[in-house]
Amino acid sequence: MNLGLQYPMFGPEIQCPHCRQTIPALTLTDTYLCSRHGAFEANPKNGELIHLQSGRHWRRWNNEWYRQHTHPDGIRFEIHEALDKLYTQGYRATRVIIARRYQELMGGYLERSTPWRSGVPEHTSARLYGLPVEFSSDTSEDPCWEVINFDLEKEPGVPVRYPYFRLFE
Repeated sequence: MNLGLQYPMFGPEIQCPHCRQTIPALTLTDTYLCSRHGAFEANPKNGELIHLQSGRHWRRWNNEWYRQHTHPDGIRFEIHEALDKLYTQGYRATRVIIARRYQELMGGYLERSTPWRSGVPEHTSARLYGLPVEFSSDTSEDPCWEVINFDLEKEPGVPVRYPYFRLFE
């Protein structure tokens, strides 16, 4: 008997998407069990890992788990955390690129600004946390955008008008 068939599609163990500790697969099932976060079920039809308690879906790209969001607050919170992490590492974000699959979901949550040229706006630029937002290329051009949620362009330095300080002013 092929031993690979005894385990779920991701193999005998994976890293928990929440805490990153190595968690084992339950043999002859499609389930992984984290002692801290409970059961995760692998779906061989779409390649997703589903946290059974919360119903959250995850997909893997380059051995990293990416949560697949169904509500704009989830992706906004994830971007907020990434900006905080950049700040603690001595970087500032210059632009946010969000996966095109979230364009409709995020549309109403982006800040809009219009340039003041001759009173007629040429285009409206979207911003999130004060940063310019673009949406990714098509997934046929770059398949990573089927899985990853966003990317931050960054440069060394402290953010100009760090957006989270405004909460305390």
